[in-house]
Amino acid sequence: MDDAVYTLLPGAPQSPRGEAETAVYRLLTDLGIPFFRIDHPPVSTMEDCQAIDRALGGEICKNLFLCNQQKTVFYLLMIQETKSFKTKDISKQLGVSRLSFGTPEDMRRLLHISPGAVSPMGLLFESARDVRLIMDRALLSASQLGCHPCVNTASIRLSMRDFLDIYLPAVHHVPTFVDVADAP
Repeated sequence: MDDAVYTLLPGAPQSPRGEAETAVYRLLTDLGIPFFRIDHPPVSTMEDCQAIDRALGGEICKNLFLCNQQKTVFYLLMIQETKSFKTKDISKQLGVSRLSFGTPEDMRRLLHISPGAVSPMGLLFESARDVRLIMDRALLSASQLGCHPCVNTASIRLSMRDFLDIYLPAVHHVPTFVDVADAP
């Protein structure tokens, strides 16, 4: 997939898409948030996303769906692609017992996403506020945010400021910031 050529397109597609993806595009458009899109074959790893990252002109965040041991509190962790998740470090910063990965069933139920398509765009479906958004503080220095629009067959780019100042308030989520160490 690394030698594929991708086309950066402005805004929402004209062709019909799935319900969750369409809802993401509609909300961004309704909020007046400019965004660019790349349609691509399904991707499920950060390695698969590297050529897409280059075409987007930015870095796609690594998004992890996590939960506490009791599976009663859920977290969406956004970190830079180059960083690695260490449950002990993040758990300590959040003051919770050891975190683990949430189930695909909980992903679908809470965020309308599946493994390989984890994205902060899924927060638009999360009206009960059962998912806490956790962001690596280093992301604040990024000018652009790249992520999936709730499917792993497209990627979008929008400004980090629009994400923080317009999108998150619209979906009623406030991030908690943590410090994630660089991968060894």
